[in-house]
Amino acid sequence: MTEPGQYSIPKGGVMISPKESSILLNREPRFEDTFCSLQAIPRLPKGMLKETKDAIAYAKKFNDEVIRPLALDIDRQTYADPEYLPWDLVKKVNEWGFYTMFIPRLFGGQGINMPASSYVVEELASACVGIANVVGVHYLGVIGVMGSWNSALTNKIFRDVAEGQRTGNPCLISLAITEPGAGTDVEEVELIDKGRVSCYAQKVKGGYIVNGSKVFISMGHVSTWCCLIAYTDLKKPSDNTITFAVKTGTKGFSFGKHEDKMGQRCCPASELIFEDCFISDENVLSNSKEIPPSKTRNVREIVEQYIQYAVGVTRPAVGAFGTGVARGAYETALKFASETEVDGKLLINHEWAQIMLADMYKNVVIGRLSYIEANYSNGLPGGIYDILQMKPMYYYLKYVPKVFLDLFVSPFLKLKFMNRIFFKLYVDGQSVEEQRRCSGWSSLAKVVGTDMGMKNCQMALELMGQAGLRHENGAEKIMRDAKLLQIYEGTNQLNRINLFANLIGRSIPQAKAFEE
Repeated sequence: MTEPGQYSIPKGGVMISPKESSILLNREPRFEDTFCSLQAIPRLPKGMLKETKDAIAYAKKFNDEVIRPLALDIDRQTYADPEYLPWDLVKKVNEWGFYTMFIPRLFGGQGINMPASSYVVEELASACVGIANVVGVHYLGVIGVMGSWNSALTNKIFRDVAEGQRTGNPCLISLAITEPGAGTDVEEVELIDKGRVSCYAQKVKGGYIVNGSKVFISMGHVSTWCCLIAYTDLKKPSDNTITFAVKTGTKGFSFGKHEDKMGQRCCPASELIFEDCFISDENVLSNSKEIPPSKTRNVREIVEQYIQYAVGVTRPAVGAFGTGVARGAYETALKFASETEVDGKLLINHEWAQIMLADMYKNVVIGRLSYIEANYSNGLPGGIYDILQMKPMYYYLKYVPKVFLDLFVSPFLKLKFMNRIFFKLYVDGQSVEEQRRCSGWSSLAKVVGTDMGMKNCQMALELMGQAGLRHENGAEKIMRDAKLLQIYEGTNQLNRINLFANLIGRSIPQAKAFEE
C-alpha cells in the first residue's frame, strides 16, 4: 500500500514523494517550460475549438476569393508604381471583418480567441505573406495598445476600429518602435540604452512635444492610429519610456517615404515624422515615470515586461507567417512536381523529389508546432491570454449580449481605477519565471517558423529549377517575401540570444547574455 504523501509509478517500482517529484521536475529542462500544451489544453474552454476551426475556414475562403486572384497582380503593380498603397485591399479586408475579428467583445470587437489569429495568418500567408501582413500587422498595434493597461484609451481606440468596420472606413492601428539609429535594440530592454534612440518626448503643460522619426513601420501610411514608443530622456531610455496613441492628421505628425522593399511589397513599410508634435496627456497610453508601485518589479523591469508581453504575442505570429510561407513554397513545389515530367515520368514519382517534398512537409509541421506551443505558453498562468481564456471569463464575454457590454460594462472601462486593476492583473500577476517562459517560447517560435519558411523557399527553387524563377509560377515571389520574416520582430540572431537567456542560460550562473 502507498503511504500518505507517496505514490508509485510502475507496479512494484520505487516510491517517490511529492517533494522529490517537484525537485526533479524543476530540474532543467523544467516540466512547466517544456510541456506547455500538456498543461494548457485541459484549461481551455471547449468553445475555442469550434471558434478556431470556423476562423481557419473563413481564412481559406478569403484566400480563394481574394488573395490568390490578386497576389501576383498586386506584386507587379508595386513595381510599376513604387508609390502604391493598398487602399483597395485594406477596404476588402475591412469588409470581411478581419480588423475586429480578434479584438475582445469587451472593447467592441468580435472576440474570436487571440491564439486563433496565428492559425489564420498561417493560412493567409500560405497564399501571400504580404497580404497576410495587410491583415495581421494591425494586431501588432492592437497588442501594443492592449498591453498598456490603459482601459479607457484602449476602449476608445478599439471602438474606433469597430466603427470603421461598420461604416466601411477602415481604422487600423500601427506600432511605431523602430528608429533610424535603433532597430533590434529597442525590442530588448537590455539593449535600449545601447541603441541610438532619438524620438524625444518633452513634457509641457497638458501633454508632450514629440520630435523624431520612426522607420520601417508596417502599414503606417494606411493606419488611423499609431501606437508610438518615445523616450523622455534619451540618455537613459530604458527608465524613461512613454507610449502614446497618435491619430493620423495630428498637427506635427506626417508621413515620409515608404520603403521600396525586396518582398512583401503590398504591405508598406513607412517613415513616420514627428516635428514639434503636441500629444495631450489624454493620449498617453503608459509612462514609465507614472507607473504605480509594484510588489514584484522596479520601473525598468516593468518596461521590459511591457515589451515582452507585446513580442510574446507578435513573435509567434511571425513564426506563423513563416510557417505559412513554408507551406506556400511546399504547395507550389508539390503542384509543379505533380504536373511536370522529367525523363519520361512525373517529377513527383522520382524518389529524390519525394524526399525533398517530405522534408518540406516536415518543415511546415515543425514551424506550426513551435508557434502553437508558444501560444499555449501564453495561455498558462502569467501569460497574456490566461485571463481571457479562463472558462468563466471566456463564456461571459462570448454570450453576454453586446448591448449589455456596450451600455453597462464599457462605461466602467473609462474609470481610472480600472487601469489599476489591469495593472495588478498583468504586472503583479506574472512572475519572472512565467515571463521568461513566454519570452523564450516566443523567440523559439519566431526563429523556427521563419527559418523553415526560408528553407522551404530554397528547396522549392531547387526542385523547380528555372521554372521557379518565373514570376507567374510564384516561387520566386514567395522567397522574396520570406527573407524579411527573419529580420523584423527582432532579428533571428537576437531571438536566438533571447531564447538562450530565458530558457538555457538562466540555470547557468556564469552565463551572461546581452552584454556585448
